[in-house]
Amino acid sequence: MEGVFSIKSDVYSFGVLLLEVVTGIRRSSSCGIMGFPNLIVYAWNMRKEGKARDLADPYIVDTCTLDEVMLCSHLALLCVQENPDDRPLMSCVVLTLENGSTRLPAPNNPGHFVQTSSDVEQIRDGTENSMNSLTLTNIEGR
Repeated sequence: MEGVFSIKSDVYSFGVLLLEVVTGIRRSSSCGIMGFPNLIVYAWNMRKEGKARDLADPYIVDTCTLDEVMLCSHLALLCVQENPDDRPLMSCVVLTLENGSTRLPAPNNPGHFVQTSSDVEQIRDGTENSMNSLTLTNIEGR
Protein backbone atom coordinates (compact mmCIF):
# COMPACT_ATOMS: atom_id res chain seq x y z
CA MET A 1 0.00 0.00 0.00
CA GLU A 2 3.01 2.26 0.54
CA GLY A 3 1.28 5.12 2.34
CA VAL A 4 -1.76 5.32 0.05
CA PHE A 5 -5.08 5.36 1.90
CA SER A 6 -8.14 3.89 0.26
CA ILE A 7 -11.38 2.11 1.00
CA LYS A 8 -9.39 -1.11 1.26
CA SER A 9 -7.05 0.37 3.89
CA ASP A 10 -10.12 1.12 6.00
CA VAL A 11 -11.15 -2.53 5.62
CA TYR A 12 -7.64 -3.54 6.75
CA SER A 13 -7.94 -1.32 9.84
CA PHE A 14 -11.34 -2.80 10.65
CA GLY A 15 -9.84 -6.29 10.37
CA VAL A 16 -7.13 -5.38 12.86
CA LEU A 17 -9.73 -3.95 15.23
CA LEU A 18 -11.86 -7.08 14.88
CA LEU A 19 -8.85 -9.27 15.71
CA GLU A 20 -8.17 -7.14 18.80
CA VAL A 21 -11.77 -7.56 19.98
CA VAL A 22 -11.85 -11.32 19.35
CA THR A 23 -8.50 -12.04 21.00
CA GLY A 24 -8.41 -9.36 23.67
CA ILE A 25 -4.87 -8.54 22.48
CA ARG A 26 -3.78 -5.16 21.16
CA ARG A 27 -1.91 -5.19 17.85
CA SER A 28 0.55 -2.64 19.16
CA SER A 29 1.77 -4.98 21.89
CA SER A 30 5.50 -4.28 21.89
CA CYS A 31 6.61 -7.60 23.36
CA GLY A 32 5.12 -9.78 20.63
CA ILE A 33 2.48 -12.46 21.08
CA MET A 34 3.36 -16.04 21.88
CA GLY A 35 6.64 -15.77 19.98
CA PHE A 36 5.19 -13.96 16.97
CA PRO A 37 5.96 -10.32 16.09
CA ASN A 38 2.36 -9.07 16.10
CA LEU A 39 -1.29 -10.00 16.42
CA ILE A 40 -1.88 -10.46 12.69
CA VAL A 41 0.95 -12.97 12.25
CA TYR A 42 -0.12 -14.75 15.45
CA ALA A 43 -3.76 -15.04 14.30
CA TRP A 44 -2.73 -16.18 10.82
CA ASN A 45 -0.45 -18.90 12.20
CA MET A 46 -3.07 -20.09 14.70
CA ARG A 47 -5.55 -20.48 11.85
CA LYS A 48 -2.97 -22.21 9.65
CA GLU A 49 -2.21 -24.69 12.46
CA GLY A 50 -5.93 -25.43 12.94
CA LYS A 51 -6.04 -23.65 16.30
CA ALA A 52 -8.29 -20.73 15.35
CA ARG A 53 -10.64 -21.61 18.23
CA ASP A 54 -7.82 -20.86 20.66
CA LEU A 55 -7.71 -17.24 19.46
CA ALA A 56 -10.85 -16.29 21.35
CA ASP A 57 -10.55 -14.23 24.50
CA PRO A 58 -12.20 -16.23 27.33
CA TYR A 59 -14.32 -13.19 28.23
CA ILE A 60 -15.77 -12.99 24.74
CA VAL A 61 -16.60 -16.70 24.66
CA ASP A 62 -18.83 -16.14 27.70
CA THR A 63 -20.95 -13.60 25.81
CA CYS A 64 -20.90 -14.99 22.24
CA THR A 65 -21.19 -18.37 20.60
CA LEU A 66 -18.00 -20.00 19.37
CA ASP A 67 -19.42 -19.89 15.83
CA GLU A 68 -19.73 -16.10 16.07
CA VAL A 69 -16.15 -15.82 17.32
CA MET A 70 -14.88 -18.07 14.52
CA LEU A 71 -16.80 -16.04 11.93
CA CYS A 72 -15.33 -12.79 13.25
CA SER A 73 -11.75 -14.10 13.31
CA HIS A 74 -12.10 -15.51 9.78
CA LEU A 75 -13.61 -12.26 8.55
CA ALA A 76 -10.81 -10.29 10.23
CA LEU A 77 -8.18 -12.35 8.41
CA LEU A 78 -9.95 -11.67 5.11
CA CYS A 79 -9.80 -7.95 5.89
CA VAL A 80 -6.04 -7.93 6.56
CA GLN A 81 -4.96 -9.79 3.42
CA GLU A 82 -1.77 -8.46 1.86
CA ASN A 83 -3.29 -7.67 -1.53
CA PRO A 84 -5.92 -4.92 -1.15
CA ASP A 85 -7.86 -6.34 -4.12
CA ASP A 86 -8.38 -9.58 -2.16
CA ARG A 87 -9.97 -7.76 0.79
CA PRO A 88 -13.77 -7.68 0.96
CA LEU A 89 -15.72 -4.46 0.60
CA MET A 90 -16.89 -2.98 3.89
CA SER A 91 -20.50 -3.42 2.76
CA CYS A 92 -19.84 -7.17 2.40
CA VAL A 93 -18.21 -7.25 5.84
CA VAL A 94 -21.26 -5.60 7.41
CA LEU A 95 -23.64 -7.92 5.54
CA THR A 96 -21.67 -10.96 6.70
CA LEU A 97 -21.72 -9.78 10.32
CA GLU A 98 -25.46 -9.09 10.17
CA ASN A 99 -26.41 -12.38 8.51
CA GLY A 100 -23.81 -14.65 10.07
CA SER A 101 -22.79 -16.11 6.71
CA THR A 102 -20.42 -19.04 7.06
CA ARG A 103 -19.51 -19.42 3.36
CA LEU A 104 -16.35 -17.34 3.23
CA PRO A 105 -13.27 -17.88 1.06
CA ALA A 106 -10.01 -18.91 2.69
CA PRO A 107 -7.86 -15.87 3.45
CA ASN A 108 -4.53 -15.33 1.72
CA ASN A 109 -1.36 -14.17 3.49
CA PRO A 110 -1.96 -11.07 5.57
CA GLY A 111 -0.13 -7.79 5.13
CA HIS A 112 3.07 -7.42 7.18
CA PHE A 113 3.46 -11.20 7.21
CA VAL A 114 6.83 -12.80 7.97
CA GLN A 115 7.45 -14.81 4.81
CA THR A 116 10.61 -16.80 5.52
CA SER A 117 10.89 -19.59 8.04
CA SER A 118 14.31 -18.28 9.17
CA ASP A 119 12.68 -14.98 10.17
CA VAL A 120 10.08 -16.84 12.23
CA GLU A 121 12.78 -18.97 13.86
CA GLN A 122 14.76 -15.85 14.79
CA ILE A 123 11.66 -14.33 16.35
CA ARG A 124 10.85 -17.50 18.29
CA ASP A 125 14.47 -17.92 19.44
CA GLY A 126 14.59 -14.33 20.64
CA THR A 127 17.75 -13.60 18.68
CA GLU A 128 18.46 -10.01 17.78
CA ASN A 129 18.00 -8.84 14.22
CA SER A 130 20.02 -5.66 14.70
CA MET A 131 22.37 -4.02 17.13
CA ASN A 132 21.33 -0.67 18.47
CA SER A 133 23.80 1.83 19.85
CA LEU A 134 23.48 5.19 21.47
CA THR A 135 26.00 7.98 21.85
CA LEU A 136 25.43 10.54 24.59
CA THR A 137 27.24 13.82 24.85
CA ASN A 138 27.31 15.50 28.21
CA ILE A 139 27.84 19.25 27.91
CA GLU A 140 29.21 20.96 31.00
CA GLY A 141 29.82 24.65 31.60
CA ARG A 142 33.27 25.99 32.56
